[in-house]
Amino acid sequence: MENSLILVIVILPLIGAALNGTVAATNAFRKKEIWGEKFAGILAFGTVATSFIISLYVVFVKMSGLESIACTPYEWLSVGGLQINLTFIIDHLSAVMLLTVTGVSSVIHLYSIGYIHGDESSVRYFSYLNLFVFAMLLLILGDSMPVMFIGWEGVGLCSYLLIGFWYKDEEKAMAGKKAFIVNRIGDFGFLLGMFLIFANVGSLTISNVNEFFYHHNSMTFFWTNVAGICLFIGATGKSAQIPLYVWLPDAMAGPTPVSALIHAATMVTAGVYMVARFHGLFLVAPVAMNVVLWVGALTALFSASIALVQNDIKKVLAYSTVSQLGFMFMAAGAGAFVIAVFHLMTHAFFKACLFLGSGSVIHAMGGEQDIRYMGGLKKYMPATYITFLLATLAIAGFPPFAGFFSKDEILWNVFASAHGSKIVWVIGALAALFTAFYMFRLVYLTFFGNFRGTREQEHHLHESPKTMTVPLMILGGLSVIGGWIGIPKLLSLGIFPNLFHDFLEPALSKYGHAHIGHYSHATEYGLMAFSVAIALAGWFFARKKFSDPKIKLEDPRNYTGFVKLLWNKYFIDEIYIKFIIEPLKSLSTNIFLNISDKKIIDGAANGSAAGWRKVATIFSYFQSGNMQAYGFYMVFGVAIAFILALFIF
Repeated sequence: MENSLILVIVILPLIGAALNGTVAATNAFRKKEIWGEKFAGILAFGTVATSFIISLYVVFVKMSGLESIACTPYEWLSVGGLQINLTFIIDHLSAVMLLTVTGVSSVIHLYSIGYIHGDESSVRYFSYLNLFVFAMLLLILGDSMPVMFIGWEGVGLCSYLLIGFWYKDEEKAMAGKKAFIVNRIGDFGFLLGMFLIFANVGSLTISNVNEFFYHHNSMTFFWTNVAGICLFIGATGKSAQIPLYVWLPDAMAGPTPVSALIHAATMVTAGVYMVARFHGLFLVAPVAMNVVLWVGALTALFSASIALVQNDIKKVLAYSTVSQLGFMFMAAGAGAFVIAVFHLMTHAFFKACLFLGSGSVIHAMGGEQDIRYMGGLKKYMPATYITFLLATLAIAGFPPFAGFFSKDEILWNVFASAHGSKIVWVIGALAALFTAFYMFRLVYLTFFGNFRGTREQEHHLHESPKTMTVPLMILGGLSVIGGWIGIPKLLSLGIFPNLFHDFLEPALSKYGHAHIGHYSHATEYGLMAFSVAIALAGWFFARKKFSDPKIKLEDPRNYTGFVKLLWNKYFIDEIYIKFIIEPLKSLSTNIFLNISDKKIIDGAANGSAAGWRKVATIFSYFQSGNMQAYGFYMVFGVAIAFILALFIF
């Protein structure tokens, strides 16, 4: 029974995508509406919500007392020593991802019904949204690397479709293309890692791979770490880490619910999930683990510093997402895979709430995204303000909000773990300070003070409809209590169990875990207090600088020094264009196009055609139309053939 239910969980979003996609194509072709956005939204929401409800039943009822349950619809591929089954597995790790993805996706689908109202392509939008959830379920439930990779590529395709949803706007279309291309670079690393693993392990089943590397590793130390680094390159693309983070800020061009779905709760966390999934490999690859740790730390600080001065409300949240993903990789690099997944879950709650809150603000502002022209919105949009504030307190790390527990655990593990580093802890603490500052800067400039927009904008300010505010309330509530299932033992005093740790630990400690050094409780309490002090300091500095009702914001064109560098995002895009993209374009044009393509390939093809044309011209002289000449040619040919047969053959 439970096996077939797993298949139902996966297939339902695909059915919704197929139905809405067919109708969208038919509507466009026949110029006649079969069903409209309301039914399309209900269908899309209903399929994902049903998957979520079934997931709850399977995880908490059917999985009770079991390590995992699986479903194998059919044998996919069998070639030589390679045998791949289309198998979906729900274990404790994939169960957390399953509930997070289907749960948050359900809320975002509901929000989308109100947000996308009136768009001429709303049916197509809901089709893409459902298709994305289906691809994400393939990724997280796939029992083998090829099945995971199909989902991996599927979410890449859907992100391209959703980011460039308003493709008639060239800027938005380019953002979708940029996301697709950058992710292909990371995917090449994933493929190299997969090929290397199969060549040595002889299996692509994830459990077999982990088992091999931890217990029967016959690969050299060098190649084991190379395999880990190759997989992590794939993760840097999907989860927007240095150097492949550049696509995510531009991906804000898509509809805001897409930002919440892809860039908060699902696709961008795929890299973190993948690293945790292959923890058996990474635990015996210390160099790869160190790369994960340091790349995560540097990305967390780097992106947080850029977010300090951005004025686009969605761009601030985009760079915040890149930074928070860096925190997750810091935890994974320190060997604290449980904590990495814990922060993945809490981040899904508060970041989805923040993105949807920004969408509510943009909706009320008539499309305006620049916070310099906002202000004082809390009196017009109380529900949006309260939920946005709750999510801000969570991401800033204030207790007892969800982000406090997961962020504090990350910093503690980075500080105390044998895989961690005190220097990385300092970097993480500074990134956390920046996080609190830029988030409260966003709150003060958006919701406090005097309104800085136009009179027309102020006249149309209003709270969003219930289809948008109810999801905000759900996510706002989860931003408050979502971390309580992971209260550390130090705070629970033995009264409350750490439910998240107890649930996930068996799945992520089978091949070992982070070794925490011996530190006193006083040290741990002190670091926890310091973590809270960081959040307070960020709030204090933001309040001091941006709480003035009559604040006048400086024009970014007048920025100088380091602030100008931050505003221009360290000129990384410009550097990539000048030193990577333009040289590649030049190489493609001057060498591959003008020489290889036009002169060699086209030259060979055109030269061959010209040669045969000359031969044809010679033979054309014999085509005179004279029947007597044709008869002579025939007799002459027969005579020649007879002589050859008589004297040669």
